[in-house]
Amino acid sequence: MWVLGIETSCDETAVGVVGPEGVVSDVIHSQDMHAEYGGVVPELASRAHAEKLVVSVRAALDQAGLKRPDAVAATAGPGLVGAVLVGLCHGKALSAAWGLPFVGVNHLEAHLLSPLLDRPAPRFPFLSLVVSGGHTALYLARGLGDYEVLGQTIDDAAGEAYDKVARLLGLGYPGGPAVDRLAGMGDPDVIPLPRPRPRLELPPTQRRGLTLARSELDWSFSGLKTAVQAAAHREPAPRPEDLCASFQEAVVDVLCDRVVKAARHTGVRQICIGGGVAANGRLRQRIAGLGLEAFIPPRARCTDNGAMIANVGRLRLLAGQPDPLSMTARAGWPPGERTPA
Repeated sequence: MWVLGIETSCDETAVGVVGPEGVVSDVIHSQDMHAEYGGVVPELASRAHAEKLVVSVRAALDQAGLKRPDAVAATAGPGLVGAVLVGLCHGKALSAAWGLPFVGVNHLEAHLLSPLLDRPAPRFPFLSLVVSGGHTALYLARGLGDYEVLGQTIDDAAGEAYDKVARLLGLGYPGGPAVDRLAGMGDPDVIPLPRPRPRLELPPTQRRGLTLARSELDWSFSGLKTAVQAAAHREPAPRPEDLCASFQEAVVDVLCDRVVKAARHTGVRQICIGGGVAANGRLRQRIAGLGLEAFIPPRARCTDNGAMIANVGRLRLLAGQPDPLSMTARAGWPPGERTPA
């Protein structure tokens, strides 16, 4: 089965094709017009998707050597709902015109399961750290559609914190690659920064047989961002390279801390990462060195892409779970929960 996947949840217009042997095409058009605004402008993103989608679909099919696929999948959420609708409506139109099965894919589930596209692939159950500009969460994946949130951010996502620090230092948007690049030239020990953890006075909670403190596996990045801002205004002013290195080390420390704790609590030793921040060099290095069985995707598969959407669509169809063309887009949507028609 050859599945065409369409992804338009934010600022990448991405189309890919996945078949029995894996990824056969993956076309990504990244929108650069948002840089001058310091963040994604939803209306501009939606218009750019509409302009690039037809040619991106054709390019993906041409790369795959197909006239048409066996099924169509498209992101149905979460994301910027206007942008999601562009790809979702296009995918449903292709499905109707070609008379093919359709699947509306959860964007977070696609990141969560993207390591299944590579070899060797993880086996259920595994831990999955999805970390990007809009999401930071740690999941226990027991099977297709069976995911438990073990920890999540209570304020900024990690990628959002990167963007805010980059804006503070005048590094432009998106901030992650710029901060990562400068951090490689700095010393993370020069500027002491906190390793924030949520301060929530909440009772323990029972999570499918695991008793944890409610805040033990959650994150908070807003305080770290404030600490960076305070350090940047000290006299004498610190080198941007050292500030970026110290900030990045703090982010990676707390991300890895929760992964290690989750592995200890669950007994699950496989860890996967996904999302834009999973392309960060220091995070990849540290995850690989935790002593767990790590599955780290190629950098091209960390950012939003069509192959990860096609992958979930294919898995859902093989499990007998197509979606009706009447289904709706969702701005918020927990992975594993089926979308309503």
